[in-house]
Amino acid sequence: MSIPSGVNTSIILRLELDKDTASFGSVATAISDAGGDIIAIDVVRTDKNITVRDITINVYDNKHTELIAAAIRNLAGVKIVHVSDQTFLLHLGGKIEMSPKYPIKNRDDLSRVYTPGVAKVCMAIHEKPSLAHTLTIKRNTVAVISDGTAVLGLGNIGPEAAMPVMEGKAMLFKQLAGVDAFPICLATQDTDEIVNIVKALSPTFGGINLEDISAPRCFEIEQRLIEELDIPVFHDDQHGTAVVLLAGLLNAVKIVGKKLEDCKVVLCGVGAAGTACTKMLMAAGVRNIIGVDRQGAITREGVYDNPFWQWYAEHTNPKQIQGSLSEVIEGADIFIGVSGPGVLKREDVAKMAENPIVFAMANPTPEILPEEAEPYVRVMATGRSDYPNQINNVLCFPGLFRGLLDCRASRVTENMKLAAAKAIASVVQEDELNESYIIPSVFNQSVAERVRDAVIEAAYEDGVARRRKEKVQA
Repeated sequence: MSIPSGVNTSIILRLELDKDTASFGSVATAISDAGGDIIAIDVVRTDKNITVRDITINVYDNKHTELIAAAIRNLAGVKIVHVSDQTFLLHLGGKIEMSPKYPIKNRDDLSRVYTPGVAKVCMAIHEKPSLAHTLTIKRNTVAVISDGTAVLGLGNIGPEAAMPVMEGKAMLFKQLAGVDAFPICLATQDTDEIVNIVKALSPTFGGINLEDISAPRCFEIEQRLIEELDIPVFHDDQHGTAVVLLAGLLNAVKIVGKKLEDCKVVLCGVGAAGTACTKMLMAAGVRNIIGVDRQGAITREGVYDNPFWQWYAEHTNPKQIQGSLSEVIEGADIFIGVSGPGVLKREDVAKMAENPIVFAMANPTPEILPEEAEPYVRVMATGRSDYPNQINNVLCFPGLFRGLLDCRASRVTENMKLAAAKAIASVVQEDELNESYIIPSVFNQSVAERVRDAVIEAAYEDGVARRRKEKVQA
């Protein structure tokens, strides 16, 4: 048996082998027959009777791990001491830590970083509060806030379970843009309480990144915080997705020879991300956008309890097309999926206009797999890393916040988001652009730099930057 394609993790099996009845050869054969790929073998200890070994194996998923473990349990003289998933091992004790910028070596150092020397810094900030941006971690620190109600594709799993995602977000902030971010997961789903907590925490931070908060509460929480705080607030699930989507589309339409503003766009999944994507496209000049949800196309004739669906009905679908996704997609130039797995069928793609563009961004399983869409689609993008053209928020938020902090912006504007999208798209050079390369890699170091510069320029254009431009440039 061979390992299925798309290996995404590895495990470490600690085995105890009885020297009289078991051989390592039988173990290796059992693992291979179960489709496992041994990549490392370590002897932990050995004595006259037993050998204990750690075997690192590439596996496809949890079921594959169970299959390998079952095969080994059938071997005489072999005992599984424990199974360690490499992903779990990486998370032991959390993935981030705090460390001082300056070592405290002696009493003189102590007197400056703490009492009595720190008192004069405190009084300076007391007399001029804006100095907090210069003399504290506020200058370079972002709060990553979640209530755990919409975590990845896992749903409402709670604040504790959301922490590994928020820690990972903090790691990306630091590695890609040098921003210090801290995860704060709240044990409340009450909108008023979340707003009040974030406001109370805001003196510590230079920006607020909202993450994995369910719709429609996320809209109100973000809007109220934008109005009540003097630091930028950004809901990444909405706007980060929208920025990177637009970046990909700006390049995709070049390949198919169309103008984005002339395209008929069908968007499936009118939630937080879908609404933000729509607003971003409208800001870029697109007018013919049809939103589809479980009940079909959203139109002005419909009556919707959700106020955001009501907004959608009033501002989109200019021709008031009605029907299911399969019906309204006929003649569409672009499909955008922020919904769920398998909702778009091959025969639906076949109904689209010539040279269709499909962005199927549901994770982990897209609205249609690239293999199914391939006969009909010209440019395909997903949210997955194992296919070309990954639409990943990581391309946006590190550079965006780097720019916001560096120019000390008071808020995020539409102009900034448009500038960020264009900056991301510009990383792919004209001579590099092709159907499988419309969006840069998340590991491309120039992405964060270009987004930062574009955001700063837009901040000064919009009058929301509070730091002198010459200092930012220096």
